[in-house]
Amino acid sequence: MIVWSPEAPCRSGTCLTPQGPKVGPPLRALRLVAVSLVVLTGALLALPVRLLGTAGRARLASVWSRLALWALGVRVAARPGFAFLAGSAAGPRALPVSGVAPLIVSNHVSWLDPLVMMAVVPCRVLARREVRGWPLVGEMAVGAGAVLMDGERPSRLPEAVAGVARALGEGDPVAAFPEGTRWCGREMGVFRRAVFQAALDAGAPVRPVAMRYLGPGGTPAVEAAYLGDDSLTASVLRVAGLRGLTVEVTLLPPVQARDRRSLAWAAESSIASVVIAPTVHGARVAA
Repeated sequence: MIVWSPEAPCRSGTCLTPQGPKVGPPLRALRLVAVSLVVLTGALLALPVRLLGTAGRARLASVWSRLALWALGVRVAARPGFAFLAGSAAGPRALPVSGVAPLIVSNHVSWLDPLVMMAVVPCRVLARREVRGWPLVGEMAVGAGAVLMDGERPSRLPEAVAGVARALGEGDPVAAFPEGTRWCGREMGVFRRAVFQAALDAGAPVRPVAMRYLGPGGTPAVEAAYLGDDSLTASVLRVAGLRGLTVEVTLLPPVQARDRRSLAWAAESSIASVVIAPTVHGARVAA
């Protein structure tokens, strides 16, 4: 079966080296119970929430995401950033509140990324279609208005792009992770160009957002990453055991370009200026 999504060179055995301080078993257990209750509540509300408009669903999903992150002991710190080329600062208020909504793009590190994005900026998230079949999580994703795509069928990609463009045109911000896979946070992959076509088709601005997972003292918290050979259960247990985990979210100024290749490069470069570290893998994902 053809899979158009790239694969990152990050692996748990080489990238997820234990570094940060941990909480004790009782607190980790308490966090797991708390987040389980939040997830169960979200699943129970998923069906009635669908009766709301997309804006109302996004706001409720934002509240739910903040609760889930709080239950796991994850702190989110949002700040304005400076453009890679222009040097102007822009904060969350730069997002339009009416008309055509922005396409929000970010680097991809963890399964926490969509929660962090929705917690900071109420939005719909571009997600893989198989998420719909996940117990509890699938119902919540659909209830929150996720835009679904089929990552294993390239022929369905134009349909997903059209769905994103339609949501943007209707005034719903959409968050996407154009790398198409998760990295450990010390490096990034090349941004895939397809989703940027949705912004061009809708006449929507593109807002880059950089995410960095940090431990106490601002040290990189690589253990928060969820990599290709990692299991979700192992990652959840690992995150619940971290002490002082903070996600630094840098909201960068919008980027502009006339074609999707240049638009993808501008967004990737802007985000890389915040998160990139010296090359540790010696390889990059092909465009």
